[in-house]
Amino acid sequence: MGSPTGRQRQFPSGAAYAEALQHTDLCFEHPELRGAKPELTKLGLPRAISGAFASVFSLTSAASGRRYAVKCFTRHVPDQESRYQAISDRLARLEPAELSQPWNLGFEYLPDAIGVGSQRYPVLKMEWTDAVTLSSWLDDHHSDRFAVDRLADRFEAVVRDLAEHEIAHGDLQHGNLLVASDDTFRLVDYDGMYVPALAGFGGTERGHRNYQSPMRGNDDFGAAMDRFSAWVIFMSLKAIAVDPPLWRRLHQPSGEFLLLTEEDFKNPGGSTGLRTLLAHPDSTVSGLADRVRSLAFQPLELLPPLADAIPRQRGAAATTTSASGPPKTASPAEGRLPDWMSGHVPSQAAPASAAPSTSSPDGFRIRTASDVVAAVLWPLSLVVAVLVTLTGFPSPLIGAAGAVIAAALFTAFAWSRRAERVRSRAVLIGLQTELARLDDSVKAAEKLRKDKATFDAAETKRTAAHSQAQDRLTAQYHAALKEAEKRKVRRQREVDKAIDGLSEELRKALGKALADKQSAYVRDQLGRRTIAQSPPHGIGPKLAARLAAAGIRTAADFKGYRPVHNTSYNTTGAVLVLSNGRAVNVQGIGEAKAIALDIWRQNLLAAAVARQPSALSAAERQQTEQSIALRRARLADRRKAVEAEAEDSRKEARRHLDAGQERLAHENALAGDRARRQRREFGRRTVELQQDSALHATLSASLQAAELHHRGLSVACYLRFLYTGR
Repeated sequence: MGSPTGRQRQFPSGAAYAEALQHTDLCFEHPELRGAKPELTKLGLPRAISGAFASVFSLTSAASGRRYAVKCFTRHVPDQESRYQAISDRLARLEPAELSQPWNLGFEYLPDAIGVGSQRYPVLKMEWTDAVTLSSWLDDHHSDRFAVDRLADRFEAVVRDLAEHEIAHGDLQHGNLLVASDDTFRLVDYDGMYVPALAGFGGTERGHRNYQSPMRGNDDFGAAMDRFSAWVIFMSLKAIAVDPPLWRRLHQPSGEFLLLTEEDFKNPGGSTGLRTLLAHPDSTVSGLADRVRSLAFQPLELLPPLADAIPRQRGAAATTTSASGPPKTASPAEGRLPDWMSGHVPSQAAPASAAPSTSSPDGFRIRTASDVVAAVLWPLSLVVAVLVTLTGFPSPLIGAAGAVIAAALFTAFAWSRRAERVRSRAVLIGLQTELARLDDSVKAAEKLRKDKATFDAAETKRTAAHSQAQDRLTAQYHAALKEAEKRKVRRQREVDKAIDGLSEELRKALGKALADKQSAYVRDQLGRRTIAQSPPHGIGPKLAARLAAAGIRTAADFKGYRPVHNTSYNTTGAVLVLSNGRAVNVQGIGEAKAIALDIWRQNLLAAAVARQPSALSAAERQQTEQSIALRRARLADRRKAVEAEAEDSRKEARRHLDAGQERLAHENALAGDRARRQRREFGRRTVELQQDSALHATLSASLQAAELHHRGLSVACYLRFLYTGR
């Protein structure tokens, strides 16, 4: 059922859909959805997962028993049906064998599928998958470094799949990335997906704000729109794989982000989370964080694909090798024999079996005069020995032995002086000396192992101390905020209490002002009635004069009397009580006359009270109210001042936090530089040990060959050389 021409169609709310889904046999016509059983809340209503554009319900088909996610749209999406048709056609053409994992879920767009009231609306029927969101998976598995690292690689594989098929999801974030039980991804929410058939269409959404570039607008729609969010998610997963405590430190429970938020991308200089990642001692974490920071303000069309990160992670060794240029000639320390041995022993490239044998041309070569003499002496000594024996020499054995010994001694002398023997012996001594020097490499290797272990332990301790210092700073910051808030609330309560008390105080002040006005009026009226002019009964001029002399001229000058008992005469008199409370005794005023005076005064008082004013004038009331209003304004200013003081305290706490973090970052950077230099030094020592090991193997093989060669220069070989020339 189409929308009216020229007017955007209105869609039901999620609550309206939930009400309709209570009767799926009536609201649906599709055979797979008619009579389906929805998942219910504790109140027995269909459970909805609501988003910006739709509400999703879980329904189990009565016909097939299969479970579906049914998306009911709550907002108008331009070209909705044609978009979903294009997406469905493109995803249907994907071959499972071409994908790294089964991330795409089958869906069917059903126009006019659900009836709500008198209208029918489209729904999206998707396969249900038993999986959890990426953030929920990380809550449970962030400490498993291998699993998180493997998941990061699988996420990169999903992104690579999308890029190879020119598809973009449009809203890559933790809620749309589901992790199945086999730790592979499933993508959901295809509302903003781009496929090549939608080229030229506009975007329908910007995606989750905590995963998108600040440069992305509503109209950005193309194959490259996932690149920034892909870098953010990949960086987060790799960082957690390297340092699992980052999840607890930078992620908030139920937070709508992984490690960084929209504010971190918009204001990287003020981002605590980004500074933590940039200062991380692991180059993978700091490198990826720096890449994300640099990408945040680049145009979307210039952002590199996530595949650019992989050579840095996996092909570093190959890249380094290829970038180093052509191979250099090996130095003596790189496993080659010292120059002085060249030509005397077989090279390291030749196998030991290629060493010269006793019959090789490396044996004795050119005869010398000594060789000729030695060759002649042996036959001659035999002849002499025979002649001595035959001629009856007195000691024939001694004579024969002497001749043979002389020949042997000269032969030994000539043999030992042969240049081949001298050179061979020098080579053997040199090789043995070199090997003796290299034997210390075992100790050097053990020392290197211990040094690296000590360094690693110190680095682990330093990294932990850095994290603890950050946590302490954060805790101090939150404690300062809490204390500032408590102090503000306490002072504001005091001010509010004073403000609330002003109304009662105004009432009392107005009451007091009226009472003062009435009292003044009564006093004035009493002061106008003199005793002399209108004397009470029994008071003549003489008594009036005596009363005046005592200070009682009007009804206002006294306030009553007090009886006085005279014990001497057993009579009762009276004293009058002046207005100031002093009692006076007036001659001629006894108890009867005092009572008459008091009655006279009471009558006048009653008459004055009856005529006294019952309200303040506007001017008199305004004066009191202005005084209270002034106090109210001062209290309001005080309340604002309390808020300002609290804000100053918060700013001071923030300055302290920023300064501490900057100091820690600086110290960590310096320590990181020292650690990198130390690692390079360990690398240099490791290379030297490897070179020494290679040289040791070469020297050992050469020593074996030299010893074999030296054995080929034995006396027996020398005698054979004397007579055969070989």
